[in-house]
Amino acid sequence: QVQVVESGGGLVQPGGSLRLSCAASGSIRSIYAMGWYRQAPGKQRELVATITSSSGITNYADSVKGRFTISRGNAKNTVDLQMNSLKPEDTAVYYCNMFAHSGYDYWGQGTQVTVSS
Repeated sequence: QVQVVESGGGLVQPGGSLRLSCAASGSIRSIYAMGWYRQAPGKQRELVATITSSSGITNYADSVKGRFTISRGNAKNTVDLQMNSLKPEDTAVYYCNMFAHSGYDYWGQGTQVTVSS
């Protein structure tokens, strides 16, 4: 059984920062890539950023480039998302994703990020 758990969400004012963390545990096989996605009310889930596990190659949505940074955590199967210069339109539930070499997708339950004054 695999568990993917996010942490670090919350309420922040526009222009502020938050750091999200994600850790996967259990009988998880070799991970090819880790990522963050988000879903705002009434909208589809969208990619925020991804990073490959071995080489650290990153990919960002245009809307977050220059503001968000994804990085591999110190422990195996962990990933962080540093979010700076947050805007109200960044408000969403943020989901962590682990994509295994086997093709399996593992998702967390999500953490709420609210950007509001």
